[in-house]
Amino acid sequence: MTAARLRTLPLSVAGIICGNAIASRDEHFSITIFLLSILTAIAFQIISNFANDYGDGIKGTDNADRLGPGRTFQKGLLSAQALKKGIVIAALISILLAVSLIYLALRGEELLVSLFFIALTVAAVWAAVKYTVGHNAFGYSGLGDLFVFLFFGWVSVMGSYYLQTQSFHLSALFLGTTIGLFSVGVLNLNNMRDVENDKNSNKKTLAVYLGKQKAKKYHYILMILAALFLFFGMGTTWVNENPLSLLIMLPIFFHLYQVAKIEEPKAYDPLLKQLALSTFIVSFTLFLIYYCFQ
Repeated sequence: MTAARLRTLPLSVAGIICGNAIASRDEHFSITIFLLSILTAIAFQIISNFANDYGDGIKGTDNADRLGPGRTFQKGLLSAQALKKGIVIAALISILLAVSLIYLALRGEELLVSLFFIALTVAAVWAAVKYTVGHNAFGYSGLGDLFVFLFFGWVSVMGSYYLQTQSFHLSALFLGTTIGLFSVGVLNLNNMRDVENDKNSNKKTLAVYLGKQKAKKYHYILMILAALFLFFGMGTTWVNENPLSLLIMLPIFFHLYQVAKIEEPKAYDPLLKQLALSTFIVSFTLFLIYYCFQ
């Protein structure tokens, strides 16, 4: 259970909830597809967590100087072999869930679209593993932010929306961008917290490339853009008719206030958990708005 890192799971399903929130207005909305999408996203996240534990562990990035929570390989709770087995098992489960989801949602009728989603499934498994595993792990070359944005944001929101409706909607793009930016923000907080250890371990995250001050400014940009796309994703008409819906923005600006006060890298750790949970709450609130009021 420790290697699965349960605290990361709410963020992994935020995009799925958001995409299904928009889709809930469709008369053919399926709770079964929704729940299966959630399970699939959790399975992908567990692959990533096992792989990160393994990859950072064997590279020596997880060491006594790291400021984040201790991991299973680092603490000797699981061997490298056990983690590799965990990655394989989680990958097989996630592929089984994803194929079942694709078949249920598309009813086996749209062959090219089904093949596209299967290709996305393979890409998601590859990205989850390749983030820290191997000589060319993209998490070690500043590309982690891009992949997190794509998979946690656009793929998660627009993909889950399409599986429910077999169509696209501009709101899915806007809110997919919102969730993607929030997710990158969580990663950036993690990287700002561990910037010194990552630099010493030759893990070249974007925070390492930017340096402490520019990484913080980058974080401000991520959060402000996320708020802007959230506004457009909800729709100006809805906001004008329901101005209290803007209260959903308050946690974002409070978060920025907290980030601005931080001077020591270790202080980013509690904000990382807060932002991940806030992203989940935003997506769940959107689901309630769409499902209950529209």
